[in-house]
Amino acid sequence: MSTAPRRDEAPAPRARPRATMRDVAALAGVSIKTVSRVVNGETGVSVAMSERVKAAALELSFQPDLIAGNLRRTGRRSRSLGLVLASVDNPFCASIHRAVEDVAHSRAVAVFSASTDESPERERALVAAFTARRVDGLIISTACAPQDYLQPEVDAGTPIVLVDRPPVNLTVDTVLVDNTAGARGATAHLLRRGHRRIAFLGDLTTIATARDRRNGYLLAMRTAGAPVDPALVVENLRSVDDAFEAVQRLLRAPEPPTALFTSQNLVTIGAIRALRSLGLHHDVAVVGFDDFDLADLLDPAVTVVAQDPVAIGRTAAERVFARLEEPHLPPAETLLPTRLVVRGSGEIMPRPAIVSAL
Repeated sequence: MSTAPRRDEAPAPRARPRATMRDVAALAGVSIKTVSRVVNGETGVSVAMSERVKAAALELSFQPDLIAGNLRRTGRRSRSLGLVLASVDNPFCASIHRAVEDVAHSRAVAVFSASTDESPERERALVAAFTARRVDGLIISTACAPQDYLQPEVDAGTPIVLVDRPPVNLTVDTVLVDNTAGARGATAHLLRRGHRRIAFLGDLTTIATARDRRNGYLLAMRTAGAPVDPALVVENLRSVDDAFEAVQRLLRAPEPPTALFTSQNLVTIGAIRALRSLGLHHDVAVVGFDDFDLADLLDPAVTVVAQDPVAIGRTAAERVFARLEEPHLPPAETLLPTRLVVRGSGEIMPRPAIVSAL
């Protein structure tokens, strides 16, 4: 694991105070009471004046403080963190969540968490909801690119750590996994077993990690001089069912693959179900990216490229608390390695005659 300041970036600027109702009132040329009425959706304000207040609030990136009656942020904290993940019911995200929660619990801090479902609009809404509640820090597996919508929070001094996906147009702490190296190693493992027709099954191409894993697959294939058949590169799979159907189609094709590299845990599960439904789970090799429960108990047990989501969550949470104590720390990137866990499914040798018999 390596942690270092991002080489081409200067230390974070000093925090700029959040805009208040007083600031909005001054810019709009109205009273604080008028701003309060607009913010709280009360009557008694003309349309023109309401629009003036909203324009001023937008210009100042103003967020109403939903707990202002109980919390004055003059050196005090809400003792809460906001955690925004792709899907909290995904085992990978759930492990990150639990690790963040354990670190926060040891400091008597609560964690609010929610799922983006890979929707940029939902992500922005969740971040707005959490910041309106004045969370002390944010940990985000972002669906947005670029993420410059977060700049007002960075300017206000909110510690933000991006996990799993790199920042674009934003200078913040990050905790990443070497996805390209992990995918390259998984594909190379299959190539060493004699496979040449290796299918790649990927997540949404809008996700940076999905693109990195595809690139690792392609790099391994090209390094080995193995042909890359475009028909074997299937992307934008978002569920177990999507992967099940994709693998069924691949294996019923005239020239099916002899091995699968499944680049996400739900995709791996769907692929295994498809292989078992066709009776090919002992004939077609599989290496999956991300471990999952019971992978070691299947027949054959599933060879995986394992990340350490607990380390991701723990590192991210610790970075938030470090920045709360030392706000002017330079942004750092932590790059975590993967490891290949050999269990059996990835060691099956090519059997093209059996597969083609379908």
